[in-house]
Amino acid sequence: MLANAGGVPPVRRAFLRVGGISIARQQAVLALHLRCERVVCIAGGLSPDLLDIQHLVEASGAGFHVIGDGRGLARLVTAVDEVIVFDDGLFTSTTQAASLLEEGQAVLVQPVEAGLAAGFERIDLNHASAGAMRLPGRLVERLSDLPADCDVASALLRIALQAGIRQRQIPIPGQDGLFWTLLRDEDEAHALEPQWVRHRTRDEGALSPARAVALGIVRGLGPAMLHAGSGARTVVFGAAAMALMALGSGWFGFFILGLALAAIGWILRDVAVLLARIEADPGVSRRGLDKSEVYGWLIDGLIIVLTAWAMPGGGSWLQMDRYFAPFMLVAVLRLMPRLVSPRWSGWFGDRALLAGAVAGAVATGFGAGAIQAVAALLALVALVLPLGQSRLTRP
Repeated sequence: MLANAGGVPPVRRAFLRVGGISIARQQAVLALHLRCERVVCIAGGLSPDLLDIQHLVEASGAGFHVIGDGRGLARLVTAVDEVIVFDDGLFTSTTQAASLLEEGQAVLVQPVEAGLAAGFERIDLNHASAGAMRLPGRLVERLSDLPADCDVASALLRIALQAGIRQRQIPIPGQDGLFWTLLRDEDEAHALEPQWVRHRTRDEGALSPARAVALGIVRGLGPAMLHAGSGARTVVFGAAAMALMALGSGWFGFFILGLALAAIGWILRDVAVLLARIEADPGVSRRGLDKSEVYGWLIDGLIIVLTAWAMPGGGSWLQMDRYFAPFMLVAVLRLMPRLVSPRWSGWFGDRALLAGAVAGAVATGFGAGAIQAVAALLALVALVLPLGQSRLTRP
């Protein structure tokens, strides 16, 4: 972590960011994914960036150490340990890198032409280093015999090769979404970011109109938003504000405006989900309450209320029969994704599409009749769907 990546003010190569994630944090996550008991950083001292990584590591139950040179590493490691080493600036796909390193002790290599062009170190006539290796701890003791200012990763690479540690070739970077690159400055990190954003926002499920709009926003503006600090948290506040303004608009009688704001809030919700996916530590699953699902239920309630208020005729807004038709429509839409194929489930769950459709029906004066007809039609479709196609029958 001692290499300088340039810039004003200077940035350490390890703290270059791709999609809001620093290289050092990504490497720490990879180490934790490999069930390492200790994470050791070679740096001049404990910086705010390293403090963030320390909290991540210690929250996972592993130890965290900052040392200044290879001799400090030799004092930490025993002969019975195994050591996983990453080059300064190595940015990889967590899952693929972990699968290669889980296969046992090895020096990861790649073809020399591609490796040298990407900035990796040459090993021999045909191979270059891939920037990662898994070694027995006894080899680290040899760092004590080297100068204190030696390049630790490069020295361990030579020690491992001399000791006969086998070489394992990595797949070709770029294939099957594999990221395996050595980032040396901010320009290279920025150039990689659009590809990383697309990789992290791949949606294998159904693509609804709102999700398509959100994907376009994130893939077009995501890198700039993340660098400006406008990540998922900021967009969540925007989605919440839209929901509050939608409710306020409905309260003052602007029902169509309220539904339009609800639709925008739903799109912002999808944007926040995608940005959170980019910002999340790769390969680490998150547990706990799904806030996006909670927001989805709130938008459902908001659409029901706004639609009921927009119903023609007199009567108090507390009159319960005004809420029955919109409630049934939303309830059936909640059930439909469980009954249809995944290809169509996203359309039934798209609340921006629903809010837009209801706003159109209200604007044309067919709100109540259209809502009742669509709810009845969807209920009928759910009843006549072949049982064999129902997802509810799956174990």
